[in-house]
Amino acid sequence: MPTVLTHSPRETEALGERLGREARAGEVYGLSGDLGAGKTAFVRGFVRGVGSPRRVHSPTFALLHEYPGGRCTVHHLDLYRLATPEEIRGAGLDEYLLAPEGITLAEWIERWSAAALDPGPLRHIRFRTVDEHRREITHDDPLP
Repeated sequence: MPTVLTHSPRETEALGERLGREARAGEVYGLSGDLGAGKTAFVRGFVRGVGSPRRVHSPTFALLHEYPGGRCTVHHLDLYRLATPEEIRGAGLDEYLLAPEGITLAEWIERWSAAALDPGPLRHIRFRTVDEHRREITHDDPLP
C-alpha cells in the first residue's frame, strides 16, 4: 500500500485536491483515522478538486453534507456518531455507499463495516497522525 507523508494541513488538502480532480461519479472513498488526523482537510481539497465552489464544513454534528456545483455532487458522510449497528443500519445511508449518483467520501468507514454491512467497492484511505504537523496517508491504490 503506497504511503504519502504530508507536513501541513495545506499539503493534506493539496493531496485531496489532486485526487478530487481524478475522481468520477459513482466512486466511494472510505476514510479512516483518529480525530484530528486530517480527514476533513483532505475532504476540503477533494471538493475543490471536483470543482465545487462550496465551503467544506466539519461534519462533527451532521451525518451528511453535500457539495454540488462541480463535475458532480460530493456527499460527505461522517459515521462517528453512529455507535451501534442498529443506528448505522437505520441511518438510511445505503444509497451513498452502494450506488452514489455523485462521489461519496465517508469518514469513519470502519463503523459501517463493524455493523456487518458491506460498503461495496471503495477506495480506502487511512490517516495517521505522526506529530503535530505531519500526517501519514495510506491508500489501497497509488495516490497522485
